[in-house]
Amino acid sequence: MIAAMKAIIFDCDGTLADTMPIHYEAWRTTLARYGIDFPEERFYALGGWATEDITALLAEEAGVTLDAAAVSHEKEMEYVHRLDRVRPLAAVAAVARRNRGVLPMAVATGSLRWIATRTLRQLAMLDWFDAIVCADDVDRGKPAPDIFLEAARLLGVPPAECLVYEDTDPGVEAAAAAGMECIDVRTLD
Repeated sequence: MIAAMKAIIFDCDGTLADTMPIHYEAWRTTLARYGIDFPEERFYALGGWATEDITALLAEEAGVTLDAAAVSHEKEMEYVHRLDRVRPLAAVAAVARRNRGVLPMAVATGSLRWIATRTLRQLAMLDWFDAIVCADDVDRGKPAPDIFLEAARLLGVPPAECLVYEDTDPGVEAAAAAGMECIDVRTLD
């Protein structure tokens, strides 16, 4: 039952922060340099995946040889150039604001730490969370449960007592695999 939850774990991109359209622009700009198409529907289907994993997958599918780490860095720099356009998602930001200092809270994101930190700083939320777990902190990204389990561990709260806010199918799957209740923010007004 949600009322019994003792900690909240938020995804960042598309959940706390309205970044998905900006990330998509960054992807399209970067991948166009390599002749790789990335339809918007596919972009949203891979939400929550680490950037380098998406790059490697798309390059393999397109039959393009590239350095996935270098291209991922290019994509992240394209995002950073657009960072001033990032705004909070009001409904989820309100939940975080209400629970700040009341319940232990964490961010568990498929972003790299240097990107997540910049995004949360842009939103003036960087100091709201007791823990921030990023793609570079775990071996397996979403839909594996690792990132949520690590957030619960850092908060000192059993996974079954954590509530997750997520916006992607891989993220919702990861929360379920971690044994956590999940609110899919795509269903919020």
